[in-house]
This record gives sequence, C-alpha cells and structure tokens, in this order.
Amino acid sequence: MTRRLLTLATVLTAALSLPAWLAPTSDASNRRTTGKALAAPLGGVNVPGLDRGSTPQAADAEIAAAKALHARIVRLAVPWSVLEPLGAGSVSSQALAFTDRLTGDAAAAGIRVIMTVDSSPCWASSAPATLLSRCDPARPSDANAWPPRNPGDYAAFTAYLAGRYGNRLAAIEIWNEPDQVNQLYFAGPQKPERYAAILRSAYPAIKAANGSVSVIAGSLVGSNGAFLRALYANGIKGYFDGLAVHFYNLVLASVRAIHEVQLANGDAKPLWLDEFGWSSCYPRQRIQEEQACVTPSIQGSNLSDVFHSLARTPYVAAEVMYNLQDSGHEQFGVLNRAGARKPAFAALSRALASPFASASRVKLSLRRSGGRVLASGTAPVGDFVQLEAFRGSVLRYRALFVLDRFDRYSIRLPAVLGARGLRVRVFQFWTGPGQAAQRSI
Repeated sequence: MTRRLLTLATVLTAALSLPAWLAPTSDASNRRTTGKALAAPLGGVNVPGLDRGSTPQAADAEIAAAKALHARIVRLAVPWSVLEPLGAGSVSSQALAFTDRLTGDAAAAGIRVIMTVDSSPCWASSAPATLLSRCDPARPSDANAWPPRNPGDYAAFTAYLAGRYGNRLAAIEIWNEPDQVNQLYFAGPQKPERYAAILRSAYPAIKAANGSVSVIAGSLVGSNGAFLRALYANGIKGYFDGLAVHFYNLVLASVRAIHEVQLANGDAKPLWLDEFGWSSCYPRQRIQEEQACVTPSIQGSNLSDVFHSLARTPYVAAEVMYNLQDSGHEQFGVLNRAGARKPAFAALSRALASPFASASRVKLSLRRSGGRVLASGTAPVGDFVQLEAFRGSVLRYRALFVLDRFDRYSIRLPAVLGARGLRVRVFQFWTGPGQAAQRSI
C-alpha cells in the first residue's frame, strides 16, 4: 500500500507555465473512443488475501461481499512464502485450499482474480545471513521482503499459479511496491536491476504455462517516473502486459503523470490502478498510514468520483479500490472491522454497477470580504484544480491548488483585483475548462 502525503499547496501567478502532464485537458482527452461500444475498466476491490491463518470460509465471505459490490475483479496478496514455505515444489495444502476456494468462488460469481505474488520464502530469500538465521517458515520474517537469490525460483512458482488457475486469473502481478522506500515489500540494494531480473524471468515462464494470463509489472507507488525510467533502462519492455500502479494522492493526476512517462519511453501498455482509496478515520484521527483521514461519507463520494472519472479512459484497464474491510490499524475498508457496511459500500456498489455515471461537478460561490473577493466551493477529488479570474476577456489572475480533506477550497483573490467586475471560473484538470464552474461579481 502507498504511504505518501501531499501537503496542501497553492501556486499563484498571472501566467502559469505547466508541464505537459499537468496541463488542463480537454473533456475528450482522457476518454475512450466514442462511436464504439464502451467498455469500462475492470472495476473491483482488494480483498484480505492469503496468510497463514486463511480458511476456505473466509474466501467464501470475501467473494460474497465482492459480488454484492458488483465487482468484476478482486485483487489479493498471494505470498510465495506462505504457499511454498519449505522448498521448491513443496506447496502448503492449507494455503492451497484457500486460493482454490477463492478462485472457484470468484469464477462462479463471474469475478476474475489478480494475484499479487511477493514475499520470498526463507529457502529462496537473498536476505543477509543475519536475517536468514532468524527466518522461520511458519511466521512472517524480515527476510521475506528480500527478493529471491535466483529469479528462476520465483518464475517457476508464478508459472505454477498460471497453470493451476488459468482463465480464472485476470493477471499475476509481479511483486508489490518495489519502489517503496520503507523496505517492507522489496528490500535491499539495486532495486530496479533486481526487480527487472525477476520480471524478465517470470514473464516467459507464466506465458509458457498459460498464454492467456496477463502479467502486470511495476506495482509502483511513485508517479514521478524515476523508478519506471530505471526499469525501462534495465530492459523490462516486452516482459509485461500492463503496468500496475498504487496511487492514493491526486489519483487522477498521478495516473496521467505515469502515463506520460510510459509514452515518453515508447510504452503503450495499459495501466492497472489496482490500489487506491481513503481511510474513514476522521475525526478520531487526522492522518493514517500517511494519508489524510476523511469522513465515511467523503470516503464514499471520493471512490465514486474516481471510478466515474476513469470509466472512459482508454489507457486504464482496471481500477481496484483498497480495501474490502477495515483492520485493527486502518479504516480503508467499505466494511468495518465487524463486517458491517459503511456508507462507502453503497457508493462503491452504485459506481461499479453504473460506471459511466457522471462524477461530481465543480461548485463555486463568490462573495466580497474586506474589499476582496473570496472564491469557495467544492470539486471532485483526484486532480489539481485551477481558478482563473478575468476582467472582461483578459486573464488577470490564476491559482493552482489542491482540495482539503473534505474536497473543499477557499481562495481569497488579491486586493489589487478589486471586488467588482470580475468573472471567475474554476475547473478540475481531468475534465478541463469545458466543465468549469463560472460566476461573476
């Protein structure tokens, strides 16, 4: 899971020059081609996944909830260290019972599965000797976060999954968040080189086992493109069918930014946004997992807006929110810890059932305050927002900003503009000026 917090920032200038990925878009630039039958990205939810205590009954409950949400896809972690703890080819029957049950339940419900495969078993880990000496196959260990010494061992395991589950799988995701700085998922040095080696080994093995299984690479949390460019430099092109991204801040802007990096590197593979979400931890907490807490209702509206905004985006193959259920330390779920439905459950269900509904519109109000104009309102979450103030047809002022945790904004225009004779418009970059809210005062 991504752990990044963007500080609220406002840029004020009369003539703002923006990089291409940040520039306002036309209403059609992020849309699927009209005139053809529209197919929304695969929409779904992350489910708790496999651990050492997982039971087939838990799989039943997870897929039942996903079906009630109208999910077409679920994503779960399948730790290599849990399924193959003791050696190559020695698969845990208990762990296999869970993955068999979940994929079977999902297939019966018309839901496909993304398996994210990480966590090296003790016998395969490249961790230093000091960590390996404490690595216990029966419980999680710091050594599991280190990639395998031999990428071929990982390739053989992912090929086993592709062969066993075949068309029940939407994709196999190669590891989780290798660019995370916290070392929880992909530890050790030379991360781009070592990740690329794993991907280059796994891709042909998976395709040989079942050519219909998509391989998604990246699992990236960083949208600035630095890690992705390093992966391209290490030869990943041709070894994946899609690029997985996990964006929790400025989701739409981040999707656009990483797509620009892809295009600059001659890569047109689709994006799989298979982690994003908001924690309904407000007001008990202000920050959780480095993310701003929101209210339960805001959590639901944010999820709806992102799903609706991405529904016609041609380069997005899937959007999978995090998470199905709250845990003891985070509230990103649409179910609470006891399994009761939160407001976001109904909001997500509606969005998945009707993906082409409209996202929220920008709202704007103007009032005079102390000889100045105060512009305030709300906007859909996920991207930068721009305010422009005109006198007649002349642009006199521009402000670039992000919303607060309640999707609100409040901008006091400079006194030099005066408080009369102004036309103000506000728009979200994803939809562009054509969807602006506009008022005069």
